Amino acid sequence: MAGLVFQFKITMKDIDPPIWRRILVPEKYNFWDLHVAIQDAMGWLDYHLHVFRIRRKHGRAVSEIGIPNEDAFEGDPEILPGWDIPVSRYFQEVGDVAEYEYDFGDGWQHEVLFDGILLREKKEKYPKCLGGERTCPPEDCGGVGGYYHLLEVFADSSNEEYEEMVKWLGEKYNADDFDARRVKFDNPKKRWENAFSRGL
Repeated sequence: MAGLVFQFKITMKDIDPPIWRRILVPEKYNFWDLHVAIQDAMGWLDYHLHVFRIRRKHGRAVSEIGIPNEDAFEGDPEILPGWDIPVSRYFQEVGDVAEYEYDFGDGWQHEVLFDGILLREKKEKYPKCLGGERTCPPEDCGGVGGYYHLLEVFADSSNEEYEEMVKWLGEKYNADDFDARRVKFDNPKKRWENAFSRGL
């Protein structure tokens, strides 16, 4: 049996024009695997912590899924380990939505929309990026406000911060430079081993 793949549309919140990606992942994926696929599709470098916030159908409580915090204070929400929870437990019907936050400092918020279930094609490799628009913000640029400031600087080469910004990034930032064909997906198991061998 060929099996199924889940289709998701990931859209960054609070940014206009929108930055988004549409990806296909195997139905057997867990939330860690989905996190890695989102990172790779968006263009993030996975330098920071993340969390999914999602409510089960007909439930009131919001589950937080990501990397458990062993140093959490009493009363902080429990973060469930993403590698133990299949995405199919929460994404059960097309239209289900989760919030994905990456980098608690910059606070990048994404909407994760479950928008399709397809038959797996035998010769296709998954995950796969079907499409998207615009480059994700550079790491550590200061959240939404810092991102808009960066765009303003790059729009005017005479800006006094222009050369400094180019030097910081190592290149000129092109907000419209995205091609789904260039997306390369990492092996989530290897990413997990690398991340946790560093002591995350």
